[in-house]
Amino acid sequence: MKLGKTSALGIIFSLALVATGCGQKTTTSNPDQAAAVSTPAASEQKLNVEVSFYPMYDFTKNVAGDLADVHTLIPPAMEPHDWEPTPQDIASIEKADVLVYNGAGMESWMDQVKDSLSNSKLVQVEASQGISIREGGEEEHDHEHADKATTTEEHDHADDASAKEGHEHDHDAATGEEHNHDHGGLDPHVWLSPALAIKEVRNIEAGLAKAAPQHANQFKQNADAYIAKLEALDQDFKAAVKDSKRKDFITQHAAFAYLAAEYGLQQVPIAGLSPEQEPSAAQMATVIDFAKEHKVKTIFFETLVSSKVSETIAKEIGAKTAVLNPIEGLTEDEVKAGKDYISVMRENLEALKLALNE
Repeated sequence: MKLGKTSALGIIFSLALVATGCGQKTTTSNPDQAAAVSTPAASEQKLNVEVSFYPMYDFTKNVAGDLADVHTLIPPAMEPHDWEPTPQDIASIEKADVLVYNGAGMESWMDQVKDSLSNSKLVQVEASQGISIREGGEEEHDHEHADKATTTEEHDHADDASAKEGHEHDHDAATGEEHNHDHGGLDPHVWLSPALAIKEVRNIEAGLAKAAPQHANQFKQNADAYIAKLEALDQDFKAAVKDSKRKDFITQHAAFAYLAAEYGLQQVPIAGLSPEQEPSAAQMATVIDFAKEHKVKTIFFETLVSSKVSETIAKEIGAKTAVLNPIEGLTEDEVKAGKDYISVMRENLEALKLALNE
């Protein structure tokens, strides 16, 4: 008998309680980890931080510096939308000092995990707290007219700073107080706007400072230094699109609405919020018609899922394909190359500059 997701997670939570009480974690052959085990005094001075997926890791690591051991729950090369925690993952969260996650529905398993935890000292940081969250278009996109598809659920948060505060969560990101708001149907991809990534970094800084107030000044210095790089990235995006020949781009799934709104662009997604979603024949036809009408010469795909749909549309209209990376994780090659959020976003910038000026 196939178990539903809720039942399966319930079993995982029960197993996690057993795993939590099973003593030490298995040691590894990593020399750095072995050194940490052999010097517990040094290890105790660092915060133990669990983060959900790659952008949260990179933001947290840049704020924490060497004052925390930061561990990513979702492996970098794994597409995170449908990932679920194992009992070992939940046990790791239970033992952590800080838990950092994006929120806005990105981690669909998070509410059940938090309900299962007994660590009252765990600082829970929802990085998207205080950001105006867009409604997702996965079910509501109207494909009768291509221009409607490009502007579905547009909010004015890019031009109105106060509107960014419009979707306030019912808890403080730094305190981890729980709320009853259902994030289902919302667009969680806020990290793809450098301007909104800055807000996420500040929320993470606040959470780390709550967990280790004696290091608050260092966390702020680290955050300030990293935010300076994000601000430079933001300015480069503004400069690049200001005088571009076109303002629309076709992408594999609807991950770039925040980036598009921030810089006055129009995202035309082939599929909805989930990269696993298969577009209907009508959706494909609408995007193809739009591409032909607007003489689109590049169809974007992404690295962690199949590019088949993008390649099909590109072949149909005689266009090329290129990567526009939602940075939901890094491939093994990207990890080996030492890439990070800012370097990949700069690759996205260069890819957009070419596509918007063809």
